[in-house]
Amino acid sequence: MYAIVDIETTGGFAGKHKITEIAIFIHDGEQVVESFETLVNPQQLIPGYITGLTGISNAMVEKAPTFSEVASTVYERIKDKVFVAHNVHFDYSFLKYALEQEGLELGPKKLCTVRLSRGIFPGFRSYGLGNLCKQLGIIIEDRHRAGGDAKATAILFDRLIKENPEFVQLSLQRASKETVLPPHLPKEEFYSLPAMPGVYYFVDGRGEVIYVGKAVNIKKRISSHFSGRSKDPRNQYIRNEIHHIQYELTGNELLALVLESQEIKRLWPKYNRSQKYNSNQWGLYRYEDRSGYHRLNVSKLVNGMEPLAVFNTHADAWQFLIEKTKEYELCPKLAGIQKTLHQCYDHNDGLCRGACIHLETPEDYNERVSEFIDTLASEDLSYVILGAGRYEDENSVILIEKGNYAGFGFCDQRLSISSLDQVKTIIEHYPSTIEIDRYLQSYVNSPTAEVISLE
Repeated sequence: MYAIVDIETTGGFAGKHKITEIAIFIHDGEQVVESFETLVNPQQLIPGYITGLTGISNAMVEKAPTFSEVASTVYERIKDKVFVAHNVHFDYSFLKYALEQEGLELGPKKLCTVRLSRGIFPGFRSYGLGNLCKQLGIIIEDRHRAGGDAKATAILFDRLIKENPEFVQLSLQRASKETVLPPHLPKEEFYSLPAMPGVYYFVDGRGEVIYVGKAVNIKKRISSHFSGRSKDPRNQYIRNEIHHIQYELTGNELLALVLESQEIKRLWPKYNRSQKYNSNQWGLYRYEDRSGYHRLNVSKLVNGMEPLAVFNTHADAWQFLIEKTKEYELCPKLAGIQKTLHQCYDHNDGLCRGACIHLETPEDYNERVSEFIDTLASEDLSYVILGAGRYEDENSVILIEKGNYAGFGFCDQRLSISSLDQVKTIIEHYPSTIEIDRYLQSYVNSPTAEVISLE
């Protein structure tokens, strides 16, 4: 027995929005034997654009039963049947959530008439309910109302089950993934996904990347997007828009993190939240004042000016400068830490030698500034981070050139890496991001890091 269901709602996310109408047609495998339909008071306002789409207004549902009042009736009709709907995950997720609030558990078996139609009637221009029914000659009497759409879906399902009953039964097998995959995603693309580290791309029907993610196991991670367990409303919207999945293998998680960050900044996918902001890095600069003293200053990176050091946040730069000012006995005022018109406060405490009021000569003071700056130059080393490659006999290579991320590539494990010029022939150059700098810094400081210094 099959319960063919359609619902109307106040929005697209089961955890936030509510059901406004529900219709159920019971099909015994041969024909429709029963139907049920009711408006539902969602106990929240119906947005105007939803009313414009469905015709269901706040006034229409004002005296309708709440879902709590019809939950047992709905449950009795669908509890022991295969749940069928067009884009089944949407209707199923709403009803499952609403029934759980009433202490009722919805069974796991479900079928999607979008996916069934793609398999049984391949080659159609569109598999949306309106276009699909038009191509099959099915009349929808009341479009975007639960009763009209459910009745049309019931007629469609009847066509499908009579056209190819074996395909319908095969789709019920849990291993087929037919019940959980996005409606427009060819299952062959899912089956061909590798269980390996890398970056994956969700692509919509226009060929645009709508989401980028990284994974240690691409296939397992993508399966979790479609499991229905996520409480993130984005997953519902994403799954309805996915037409294809692309991926790039990286061989290891670190490189997957690096590539994901690069691709989010390059593609700006609409469903990625993290890393989608214009991040400002901060630089430490030196300049000479009119009295010949070398002063230091922290500011956002300035085009055309080479900083002494680069930091991801103002706080990082500020803390570093405070520590080095103490270590090299620099004047806090000349280091830009204390903003005062007169001598620095440390001079009163005997902690400053008086460069701020010219008690110390520029030559003596600048010598200590230079000592400090020389240590920065020694930190700008070039090295590579080696990691597992995409294949058994391959290494990944991440290049850090003069302290800055420069790009990555892959090479044969038998290759002995020895020089910067050699590595530059291996890698593709890519811009850095704040996130990449943090990933690499954290990794290099770990005891398991495999790092090779370069000349």
